[in-house]
Amino acid sequence: NMSIIGADFSQAKTYHQKFETNLKHSNATQNVYFSNFFEWQGAARERWFFECISEDMLQDQGVFITKQAHNNFIKEAFPFQTVHCELNSFDIQKCSFHLLFRFFINGELASSGYQQIVFANKQKRIAKLPESIIAKIKSFECDYNKLKGQ
Repeated sequence: NMSIIGADFSQAKTYHQKFETNLKHSNATQNVYFSNFFEWQGAARERWFFECISEDMLQDQGVFITKQAHNNFIKEAFPFQTVHCELNSFDIQKCSFHLLFRFFINGELASSGYQQIVFANKQKRIAKLPESIIAKIKSFECDYNKLKGQ
């Protein structure tokens, strides 16, 4: 829903992943812990990178550092629900990029968030991403302004 997210997805490929909630994700009142959404951000990011960007995760060239992680909780989640995650990229630079995460339950937006990812070389110095990798990341790019959208 663009009115909630404030982004244009018309040009972008979107990566999809499903998560199933269960009792271990929840507290005594059966609410799914908010921290699970951060875990699912990380799991979706890794899977997207492995499947769509680079199977070797660029391990021979450097490391990815999460500089920012943000999550906006919109609706409660409960055990035994299916959470659909949609991932897109935005604000792609030579050495960094952002990922936008949207989590839907029963077709309704339950949570959204973003991460800023910085690439660093083996010496942990910020480094340029290979051009071929930037091109792949750009194929998932949506027009999103994190200061305006949630």
